Amino acid sequence: MRRLASRALGRKGYDVSLAANGAEGVDMAKATAFDLIAVDHYMPGQDGLATLEALRSLPACPPVVYVTGSEESRIAVAALKSGADDYVVKSVGEDFFDLLASSFGQVLERAQLRRAREEAEAELRASNARLEALLKEVNHRVANNLQMVMSFVALQSKNLSDPGAREALQKTQQRIATVAQVNRRLYTTNDVEFVAMDDYLSGLATDLSDTWSNGTGERRVSASAEALKVATDKAVALGMIANEWVSNACKYAYPAGEAGEVRIMLNRLGASTVELAVEDDGAGMPSDGIARGTGLGTRLIEALARTHKAIVRYEPVHTARDNPGTRASISIELRSHELKVPG
Repeated sequence: MRRLASRALGRKGYDVSLAANGAEGVDMAKATAFDLIAVDHYMPGQDGLATLEALRSLPACPPVVYVTGSEESRIAVAALKSGADDYVVKSVGEDFFDLLASSFGQVLERAQLRRAREEAEAELRASNARLEALLKEVNHRVANNLQMVMSFVALQSKNLSDPGAREALQKTQQRIATVAQVNRRLYTTNDVEFVAMDDYLSGLATDLSDTWSNGTGERRVSASAEALKVATDKAVALGMIANEWVSNACKYAYPAGEAGEVRIMLNRLGASTVELAVEDDGAGMPSDGIARGTGLGTRLIEALARTHKAIVRYEPVHTARDNPGTRASISIELRSHELKVPG
């Protein structure tokens, strides 16, 4: 049967090597890189399933076609579960050799397609790695350039005698720093598309505390955020809004020279909505109900809210200090590709 199969397959263009038993076949497979191996079930020494197991343990096992004269379905199931690529029932006559050749052709074609897919996937992974490295470099350079712009603004503000102009430049500097922090985190992590909001808001809170605290009135800014990762553009928007609200609270909520606390909070509401809130324990909302600071910061928040179809709320929040305090919040609906939740 081996010699008949070899001649029949040779006429169909195959170059066939023969082994008398499973052990000999495994040794040949170790020494020669075959394109395909056919294994009979009943063989002296060890059967086809044991031989198949030995073949599959090789570093680069080619596709295997399992051949047997038994029509028992359990053998076919066992062979396929053990890693055979196809199963052919052995019989006497040319029909068997035609069926065997047909099986070989199909298995080799599938193997070629599998190799092509694996090569394409490997190239795609390599391309993605190159793009991620490029994005990290871009974010690095953007962060450096923003740092340079912040330095220019700081130098300019020191040369101004007008307190209002100096304050405007200082606010501009902090807004640039808010964006720069996003880029800094993108090039220092393995994820160049998403920002870890707990880490980002914590760093932002520290910067704002340093900016607004002075010798006469400390401003303690803290951040409490769920471990969420948000798409870069949404993270920038949330950071800009938090910066404006914290700056507003540090300036208006507490009397000059008095210490005060401002809290930044980020939580998930439902499956795809996040809420950013900023609270203080200060003097509370003005009697007319209109938030203080109706300049550029307020217009910026309104523009960001419109862009992201978000809801903004201002409300009193009663605190342990018996002051009404103020809570500003915004709810943003995120698409599935804009939010990552651990676990």
